[in-house]
Amino acid sequence: MIMVMALVAFTMIMLVLEWIRADMVALLVVVVIGLTGLIPSDRVFNGFAGNAVIAIIAIMIMGAGLDRAGVLSLTANFVMRMARGMESRLGVVINSVTSLFSAVIPSQALAALMIPVISRLSARTGVPISRLLLPMAFCILTATNTTLIANSPLIILNDLIASANNNLPPGAHTIPKFGLFSVTPVGLALAVLGVLFFYFFTRKLLPDREDDRLKVTPGRTESYFADTYGIVGETAELTVTAESPLVGMSIGEVEQLREAPLILAIKSGNDARMAPPVDQVIWVGSVLGVLGPREQLAQFANNQLCRLSPRMRQLGELFNPTRAGISEAVIPPSSRFIKQTIGALRLRKRYGISVLAVHRGDQVLRDDVRGISLRPGDTLVLHSSWRELAQATEDKDLVVVTDIPKEEQRPGKIWHAVGFFLLAKGLALFTNLDLSVAMMTGAIGMLLTGVLNMDEAYKAINWKTIFVTACLIPLGWSMDATGTAAWLAQEVLVYLGHAAPWVLQLALAILTLLFSQVMSNVGATVMMVPIAISVAVATGGNPSAYALIVAVSSSNTFLISSGHPALMMVAGPGGYRGKDFLRVGVPLTLAVLLVTMVVINLMFH
Repeated sequence: MIMVMALVAFTMIMLVLEWIRADMVALLVVVVIGLTGLIPSDRVFNGFAGNAVIAIIAIMIMGAGLDRAGVLSLTANFVMRMARGMESRLGVVINSVTSLFSAVIPSQALAALMIPVISRLSARTGVPISRLLLPMAFCILTATNTTLIANSPLIILNDLIASANNNLPPGAHTIPKFGLFSVTPVGLALAVLGVLFFYFFTRKLLPDREDDRLKVTPGRTESYFADTYGIVGETAELTVTAESPLVGMSIGEVEQLREAPLILAIKSGNDARMAPPVDQVIWVGSVLGVLGPREQLAQFANNQLCRLSPRMRQLGELFNPTRAGISEAVIPPSSRFIKQTIGALRLRKRYGISVLAVHRGDQVLRDDVRGISLRPGDTLVLHSSWRELAQATEDKDLVVVTDIPKEEQRPGKIWHAVGFFLLAKGLALFTNLDLSVAMMTGAIGMLLTGVLNMDEAYKAINWKTIFVTACLIPLGWSMDATGTAAWLAQEVLVYLGHAAPWVLQLALAILTLLFSQVMSNVGATVMMVPIAISVAVATGGNPSAYALIVAVSSSNTFLISSGHPALMMVAGPGGYRGKDFLRVGVPLTLAVLLVTMVVINLMFH
């Protein structure tokens, strides 16, 4: 028991402080569990083969298939038709549609898919994106409990219940597992709460500000990037003459010169490319595509003996707005770019992308961009071709915020995608198949019909989430197997033993939501569900109700932007500050807590 509690404490501290990556922490924990024999060695890695993990993988693949087939683009057009340009109606439709998708697509993946859609709608209607993004993200979290297939804590709930059943005291009744729609009443109630909450309170809780970045709408317009990031000027061509001191210098060396403009493209001979790497050498006759104020460009051209042409004669095709431009992208919490400097990533050479600025909190960082170490939630201002940007985002290390021009890749497969998705849900609902088998049936159907190929399916899987989930599940098993959960439950009852059942439930729910603010909701669920079940058994309560209250409360993470990946992804593009999350999150947290308690107790009355 001491070893289990030490592992729990270690896991919590590491997930909060982030000294070690979350997936590495989880893997270390499961190895220690195996070395110390807390559970039998042949069960240590069973989390990877568990129904929960396989179902999560299948759901991620199907979500990517729906996006690849163009379902979300059709959604954007539907929202536009329904809203008819009215802000109040636009918010309701966006939040309702988001809630619907949240029942079947994991939260972080849905946020990544919806941010460009919201950007497009904001640009078309003129409604500030700050009025749309935060309500959308919060509605993802309120509605994610509608079914058992989109929320990781609910998916692993049955595995934790199965472990608890193996360690119940003599005479205790076996706890039944949850079905696909067993949680729907509480999920629907919370989804409706989220939509109504923002319908009535968006204007009061998210007022207009005196902040320039909230008065404009993201897009490719020069005014937006000038007002928001101080990126001013116009594009021009600099032709390097034989007398120019730039001859023989690298792109990186030129960019270090005083008053040097941003170099976005180069043409040497017949070879033209966007985002030239820093080690590319400039020769006589090289044409540089640059960005900067007209006076600065003229002075730089004069000092460096180059010919300046304000018209894009030789690089015009590269700078065609339908092919290239400036965009914004967010660093998601699962990105491999985190804690790496922009220079070390070599984005120009690898992807053909130039980073012009980084927006972090209230700061806009434009000096020495190459030396900036990236953090989750950072917003990057990029210049690239749209095709190369789309390719760069396939690995999910960047989430593009700007609605960039792109062709739907497989619109002809939309009915295959929708059909197999509905088939998977039907199998889960109307047959006795495990959730993993039902969901994988839909995933393999999309692969066989060409909605996705296998490489795209592998890229659709967030392996960090998979490892964290699969490795922390045995921690929950060890809490049951060693009696740690039962002992902690008894300690809780020492102080709350004479309290009413709703007081015990409220205490468990509050502990869970507080843990979820600072660590993963999967980790909070793994730790709290065994304790909740033990408390219920010891007091004669319904273990299913107690376990479900904990699992649902783990998604009640509205107080800080770092509380959930979906919130971190909208903080930068929406220009939100910490007080915005508190102003909106505190009343919503209390409302969600109240509805959760009432509906679950009515369900299990």
